[in-house]
Amino acid sequence: MKKWFKRSLIGKFFLLAGFLYLFFTFILTSASEAPDKQLDEETRQCLNCHGSDKYEAVDTATGEKIMLRMYKEARIDLPAYQDGTHGAFKCTDCHSTDFEITPHPFSAKAETNYTCYDCHGDDEEYASFHFDTIEEEFKKSIHATDEDSEVTCWNCHNPHSYKLSSKEPADLTNRITVNNTVCLDCHGEVNYSFLIGKDAPDLIKSHDWLPNQTLHFSRVRCIDCHAATHDSILVAHLVLPAEDAVKKCVECHSTNSILMGSLYKHQSKTARNKYGFFNGVIANESYLVGANRNYYLNIASISIFIIVLIGIAIHAMLRFIFKHKKQGK
Repeated sequence: MKKWFKRSLIGKFFLLAGFLYLFFTFILTSASEAPDKQLDEETRQCLNCHGSDKYEAVDTATGEKIMLRMYKEARIDLPAYQDGTHGAFKCTDCHSTDFEITPHPFSAKAETNYTCYDCHGDDEEYASFHFDTIEEEFKKSIHATDEDSEVTCWNCHNPHSYKLSSKEPADLTNRITVNNTVCLDCHGEVNYSFLIGKDAPDLIKSHDWLPNQTLHFSRVRCIDCHAATHDSILVAHLVLPAEDAVKKCVECHSTNSILMGSLYKHQSKTARNKYGFFNGVIANESYLVGANRNYYLNIASISIFIIVLIGIAIHAMLRFIFKHKKQGK
């Protein structure tokens, strides 16, 4: 029996399949364990202080070394920086050459920070992000026009950890959480009074008119109600005064809703590209026999088709082998 199995084509087929499985598993595992982005010496030197909760400073009068706490805005999370969109840059790619001196002079701290538009505006490589439109929208927003406002791009998009969020429909809940966390970082109880100089508003009380408030907070972004939408950009930057926020249910819960033009815009585009214009746009809220695709039926039909092909191939090989054995006798 053992001897027959070794000579059997089926046995060899399973051995080959097992070898291929192990080979591709090793390749995929190796690819997923790719090394982190390598930091250059200059960046490492900066992160010796800015990557820690505390740093060592020297009193120029006495020469005494003291430990100081690195305040939050100047502290950089190394894993987040390496994994972020700007993780491959050196510090002095964005900061002046004054920072090449370690420790850098105090005056260097007062330099003006770049905005997103300073680097990405008027650049064809980033044209699809419409940074020029974002800049125009932001300048008209309450964040820019309020006399007491000192909001810049950095307040919402930390360049040391910023990472493009996934636009896949399956990651929608995570995207909502990330967006709302950015808003609450300033409008929450902890930082509001420090940044604005006023008592933090009770967000639960100010939104008590919302039916099923918890569900709204977890499934809708702040900007979907507090910012004007724009056809060219997926994330609105024209933040409106509180009194101009959306409060009518029909503005979101209708066919041509605000959410379909903002939060679900990418999801709608994905469906249109995947299923075609008719299935993805016109028939996306209905079920038409023979028109709408079903993911599980697709998988089942493809699996059956592959199994049938394998069965036919094995059957043909076995017939070929037995035929030659008979002829050999």
